[in-house]
Formats: sequence, structure tokens, C-alpha cells
Amino acid sequence: MARPLYLECTSCNHQQPYQPFVVPKCERCGAQWMETRYDYATFKREILRGLPGRPANMWRYQDVLPIENPSAIDLYPAGGTPLWLSQRYAPALGHSRIYIKDERYGPTSSFKDRQAASAVAAMVENGIKEAVIASTGNAAVAYAAACARAGIKLWVFMTSLVPQEKLREAALFGAEVIRVSGNYDQTKQIAAQFAQRRHLLLDRGAHSIPARESMKTIAYEIVEQLAWRAPDWYIQSVSGGMGPIGVYQGFEEMLRMGLIDQIPKLAVIQAEGCAPMVRAFKAGKSVAEPVIPDTSIIILSTGDPGASYTHLWNITQKYGGVMEAVSDAQAFDAMRALAKSEGMAVEPAAAVAFAGLEKLLKQGVISPEELVVVNCTGHTFPVEKHVLGDQWAVDVHLSEGQAPAPREGLQAALENLDEKATTVLLIDDNDDDALLIRRLLEARKAYRVFRAKDGWEGLTIARQKLPDLIITDLMMPGIDGFGLVEELKLDPRTAHIPIVVVSAKDITPEERERLNGHIQALYQKGSLPPRKFVEQVVQAIEEKESR
Repeated sequence: MARPLYLECTSCNHQQPYQPFVVPKCERCGAQWMETRYDYATFKREILRGLPGRPANMWRYQDVLPIENPSAIDLYPAGGTPLWLSQRYAPALGHSRIYIKDERYGPTSSFKDRQAASAVAAMVENGIKEAVIASTGNAAVAYAAACARAGIKLWVFMTSLVPQEKLREAALFGAEVIRVSGNYDQTKQIAAQFAQRRHLLLDRGAHSIPARESMKTIAYEIVEQLAWRAPDWYIQSVSGGMGPIGVYQGFEEMLRMGLIDQIPKLAVIQAEGCAPMVRAFKAGKSVAEPVIPDTSIIILSTGDPGASYTHLWNITQKYGGVMEAVSDAQAFDAMRALAKSEGMAVEPAAAVAFAGLEKLLKQGVISPEELVVVNCTGHTFPVEKHVLGDQWAVDVHLSEGQAPAPREGLQAALENLDEKATTVLLIDDNDDDALLIRRLLEARKAYRVFRAKDGWEGLTIARQKLPDLIITDLMMPGIDGFGLVEELKLDPRTAHIPIVVVSAKDITPEERERLNGHIQALYQKGSLPPRKFVEQVVQAIEEKESR
């Protein structure tokens, strides 16, 4: 069992109980930054014993993660990534002690796999079945994969500026992708409103303790891979800044346990077109002013880092460090240099960190004798366009340009999204009948209609999409409609979904009794009154949403 003993306020040191998924706020002084505290004495004894029997992934350090029993949760392992000594890239820069923490070795090939593993494990332990996340790319893909494995329905909100490959990859894992025509800060805004309206869990990034705590495992791995010593520098490219915040909590824990004798200096690297942290740092300010992003590296396009910057500023003031920005062109140059020298294909967001390293070396900020670790945050692979159908994303339009959305524009977008996000699963092997029903529905409202041609396919889609309503025929190949209804009602994930049966055959009294209590309505195809049918469908959806 590894639940935190308590939360401690970083402002007044007040201690209070830990609650999963509650954004922590100090009960004494009102500060909004609380840190977890664990049984470090017991964990240190395990470390000194060599962590016997522990897996070679992030759960190796489960004693300082807010998950009670990760081994009982069937998720793909994250973490346990290699630490490479640069053989050709760094020597060409005049440095021989640069290590690369290669976070490409994960379920979806980015360091966000750690965040998703911890957050989704906490969801499973707390019975969460549906969640919302806003992301610039990698987190969305990582959460989509982890939620697919855990059977959790995920709503992913991403700006339409994100590369389509990442949007499609999240959709491939079964997430409901909402593509927002605005910047990332607007996307976070509408995601939060959507989650509130639907009473769903919203993952809050750096303010979500399970998500933030996951990043400390990077620090533990680096120190263990360096034979229990800390580097002189830790370098990472950032957008919102959650990564290094969590990493440095790990370094601080190891310092308190006496496992290391120093905390590395921190180098935060941003893209020049979206560098609010760098601007504030160079101006000597502890609070960053928001900027409107203007970079082609969309993954790093958080214009308003909020309290995350202040926390990183405090780290640099306490342990030393810098914040620097690089151009998109410099990042692309570093990307090519790394590929040609080390044989490593990294995404542009990761290349920003290496471009920052090159700049700091040229400036003499990092000396040749210092040991440096650069976080290679990830590399993802595109999803081919033809793999998915034409309804893999919902588009939401806010205001024109990148300025904050007006209140009335946000409200209109949310109301439009409520309608567009309503999903109907149609299960029918007859193409003509399916087309008729689909047209009847889409003529009434902007529903998203998914189609399955047999019962088994319908069951799979129902469990993946968790639609608002299921319309099914009774006579189909494979499992028939009767068996399908029974399977849906036995599964706790789909038991609450209303079902409308549309059948071409006459229903016997025995068959009606078999369906009784399990379906919302029953219609005969030959005498289907279109208006009544559509009204019944709309009513069933509205009743479900009101519940």
C-alpha cells in the first residue's frame, strides 16, 4: 500500500489528508500547492536492499506513488526507459558527459505514458468509468491507450492546430476526439466546462497528484542508472511545465533520504514562439504573463503556464538553473543532427531540449566537466489516414484568431458540442435499413452515428465508444439481437445504455418477454412511423442525459 501519509503545504507546512482527484488547497492558508509525503524510511530500506523483486518500470518506485496496488491493475508498463551516454552527438559539441533519457520506449513512445499510467491506475482504483483531458498531443495519445486498456471512456480535447497524425492516433485508441478551433488555453477552457456540464472527471495536469507524481520516477531512474548519483544538470523542453515539476519532487525526496548529495540545476527550454516562462525568467519575475502562441511546434504551445512557472522559478532560485528559448529552425536542426549522429528519431518538441543544450553550451552556461541529462521526451508514429472513418473527431469552433473566447461564444460552442458529442450506435446488417435510420436521425439533430454490421462488432463498438443510445436489429449474423441485448445488460460498462430494437420479423410473446425490462422501445420495420421513431429516440437520449 502506497497511499500518501498526508499532503503538506509548501507555503505554511500545514498537513492534511490526501484525496485522489481533488485539486488540493491548503485548509490553513489557502495556498493551492500541496505536496505528498510518504513513508520514506521504509522505502529507503528497500532501496538499500536493492529493491528486490521489483519490476524494471515506474512501479519499481511504487512506495512513493499514490497507487495502492499497481500490480493488480492490468495496464501496460510505462517507465524503465534507457539512459544513453551520447557517443557522437555530444562529442561534436565539445562535451563528453551528456546522457540522453530516452522516453521513446513506452506504450505510445513518449514520457506522457508515465502520467497516463499513474492517472488511469488511480481512476481504476476509484471506479472512474469516464474522463476528460485537454492536451497538445502526447498526453492525449498516452491517456487514450491507457484508458482503452482499462475500459474507461475518454474525451480528448485538442486544438485543431495539433498535427493530424496525433489527433488520429488518439482516435485509433477509441478516444472521443474533440477538435477545437482555437489555442490550447481555449481548449483547456472548453474541456473544463464540458466535464463540469457532464459531471465527469477532468484530468488537471500539474494539479492532479496522480499525474504529477508519475514524473518523479524519471528522477529515480536517472539516479539509479547513474549508480545512485545525481547529474549536474537536468534539461527538458516544456509546454505547461508539469514534467520537471514532478521530476524535481523525485530529486528532493532522494536528497531528504540521503540517497544523493545534490539537486541538479534545471534548464527549462521553450520554443521562441511560445516562451512565457523564458520571458518572465529573463525579466526576473516569479509570475509569467500569458502570450499568444506563434510556433509550428504545437505540442509546446501553452501560452499561459499559470502557477507551474512560479514553481519552476522557485526550483531554479533554490538549486540553480536557467530558462532559454530556441527557434523552430534551431529545433529542426538539432532534430536532424541527433538523427544523423545517434540514429535517434525524435519529435520536434523533444528536439527543442537538444537545441537548448547546444545554445547553453555555446554560451558557456554548462561547463565541459559537468554531467548533463537531457530528457528525450518522445517520438510518436503517424496513423495512416485510411485506417479511420470520417467521424473520428468532432469539430468545435470558438472565436476567430487566438484571443480568449468571448463568454457568449464559449456558451454557444458548449451547447453545440453537447449535441455533436451525442453518439448513437446502429447495429444492422441490412445496408438499406441502416441508411434509412441514419438519415432519419441526422435530419433531426447532429448526432454522431456509428454503424456495426453484426452483433459481435456492435458489442465491441458499444464497449469502446459507450454510446448514448443503441439501435439494433434482432436478426443478424453471429450473435443475434437477443444475445446482444443480454450481453450489453450484463456488462456494467454498457448496462445503463438505452436500447431501441427495430425488427423486420414478428415478435412472439416469448421473445417480447425476453426483451422486457431490457430495452427502451420496440418497432417493426414494415410499419415504422418515422416521426414517432425519431421522437422516441430523441426522448431516450434526453432521459439518459438528464439522469
